[in-house]
Amino acid sequence: MTSDRSTAERSTSERFAEAERELEQRGTSRMVFELGRIEGLLEMLGDPQKAYPSIHVTGTNGKTSTARMIDALLRAHGLRTGRYTSPHLTTVRERITIEAQPIGEERFVDVYDEVAPVAKLLDERAGESLTYFDMTTAMAFAAFADAPVDVAVIEVGLGGVDDSTNVVHAGVCVITPIGLDHQEWLGDTLEDIALAKAGIVHKGATLVCAAQPDEAMRPILEHCAEVDATIAREGSEFGVLHRSLAVGGQVLTLQGLSGVYGDVYLPLHGAHQAENAAVALAAVEAFLGAGADKALDVETVRAGFAAASSPGRLERVRTSPTILLDAAHNPHGMAATVTALGEEFDFRRLVAVVATLTDKDSQGILELLEPVVDAVVVTRNTSPRATPTAELARIAVEIFGEDRVQVEPALPDAIEAAVTLAEADMDAEISGVGVLITGSVVTVADARRMLKRDE
Repeated sequence: MTSDRSTAERSTSERFAEAERELEQRGTSRMVFELGRIEGLLEMLGDPQKAYPSIHVTGTNGKTSTARMIDALLRAHGLRTGRYTSPHLTTVRERITIEAQPIGEERFVDVYDEVAPVAKLLDERAGESLTYFDMTTAMAFAAFADAPVDVAVIEVGLGGVDDSTNVVHAGVCVITPIGLDHQEWLGDTLEDIALAKAGIVHKGATLVCAAQPDEAMRPILEHCAEVDATIAREGSEFGVLHRSLAVGGQVLTLQGLSGVYGDVYLPLHGAHQAENAAVALAAVEAFLGAGADKALDVETVRAGFAAASSPGRLERVRTSPTILLDAAHNPHGMAATVTALGEEFDFRRLVAVVATLTDKDSQGILELLEPVVDAVVVTRNTSPRATPTAELARIAVEIFGEDRVQVEPALPDAIEAAVTLAEADMDAEISGVGVLITGSVVTVADARRMLKRDE
């Protein structure tokens, strides 16, 4: 990093802000699917990703929640973990966690200062800069090696085969549910998307795979056969045997690879999170070598799941009225959210605040929301790819009718309007009313920063 003042004269916060700016100048949404650049960067850094074993997670929806559950289970078993996920909600430091804690500003700057000069050299040689995601990925691998960690849980950024994280060649890989998303990069069919995601499974690996449509499962099975990988499938080798609602979450009975684990409390909402939990458990069993003759300790499993969290996934951030944040950003994810709302929340009146991105299926998202919300407030998030408010309003009016749609270009005004609509004509206690803020991870991040700051 460059500055008019010496490094010693600048505070950690100043140095962190400068590192963050330099990263963002690479373009936070710029994508280049070419592994040679990051492979060269990591080689010059000493291949830090080879210093520890990894569990590699891909899929369309549920990646972050599953990665966080895997992390919690590994820590419950006494392992020192590193976790790399994206995107972040509040700070880029969330992407790189050690022992479930985002790395501090000072450590972030130290790792950046280690990686940036090497990246600059490669940028000059190639005439094109490494991406923001290339850089944060390399920084995560370096931070985990320096820590050091016993195991890293690595979430794919987009796709799989050409993703920057696909240099770890993990012994245990995970594919969460696959749906249509990012078609402009991954292909127009579930088969194309599944094939791209299966590319993280390398020779001899073990794949833990969530239940998939037949169109997605076929290429996954074919790829596993090609690379001689072992596959464990939800609904066959493992799965959810029973779930019941509980305060703040649900209680599960899970069939693992090595046995049945009962009375597992999961502080997350929705059948989809129960399924993510089954996938996470099987992945940890595979990593720890559990099998037919060796089960994990059930109390340790219970402790791991009880400590799990997934911010921005049906996260309650306010009461009276209830305000929920949910990062569903495609129809596949919104379908799971809508099911969870119907099963686990008893709203008499629910208003949605929706802001999406232009490359997402806004119509599909809104069509799924229409039966379960009384009104929708359309707005815009801070992403440069945000769907223009007028365009989103036009789609919403077609689906909801003009009398159920309100337009507020600014998110704070949209949330205030939604609260007013939710409380309209309700009794003094304002019981049974809620606001759901959704449509994009960026929307949730913007709302979370605002609501948590106010709190």
